[in-house]
Amino acid sequence: FSDEYSPSLDEQIEGLITSKIRMTELRGVDGINVSDLTPLQASDVHKKLESSGIFVSAIGSPIGKIKITDPFEPHLDKLKNTCETADTLFASRIRVFSFFIPDGKYDEYKNEVIDRMGKMLDIADEYGVKLCHENEKGIYGDIPERCLEIHKALPEMKAIFDPANYVQCEVDTLKAWEMIKPYVKYLHIKDALADGKVVPAGKGIGNVKFILDDYIRNGGDSVTVEPHLTVFD
Repeated sequence: FSDEYSPSLDEQIEGLITSKIRMTELRGVDGINVSDLTPLQASDVHKKLESSGIFVSAIGSPIGKIKITDPFEPHLDKLKNTCETADTLFASRIRVFSFFIPDGKYDEYKNEVIDRMGKMLDIADEYGVKLCHENEKGIYGDIPERCLEIHKALPEMKAIFDPANYVQCEVDTLKAWEMIKPYVKYLHIKDALADGKVVPAGKGIGNVKFILDDYIRNGGDSVTVEPHLTVFD
């Protein structure tokens, strides 16, 4: 996530090149969320990245990061725009979430979550991109059991495995990994302590090294580094 280096795209590119990193999961561009880029802005971003030899591994969208009770149609329009941006940037993956659930009413909203995510997949399929669900605290798929419900109901929905987010939900990441790894498309490299504080990868209780090693042994080849170790725009 190069926007953790700087909100400025030019400075992000500078930081990526300096760090010898040639891919980014694009999220923030000059203060604009990637899902809000216009076609012209997306084209300009592509030209800058391409001329610098940097590719987009995934679109770090906020799709699905709304309340399950919020209107959905405007969000589908936002997803369509995000898919068009992904197409412009030659990105094959879009990160998504499974909606904030009020007052822990997970059973009550399960079917609505599955229905909405199914509609999201239909749109993504039209554009030829893969949706990848991130386990995020407070959404329906914040623990592995509910993530598994999503993936079993919608096998086309791939998974992003974020160890720190599971730690913050008081989940054993090794148990979560065994449950979710058949669906994992890529990893977020982020770690945390038992109190939820995010720390450098390997310094927390997220079992990052074991999970990364197992991922690679089983053919995994893509990760996003998401340190969250400083305040960023």
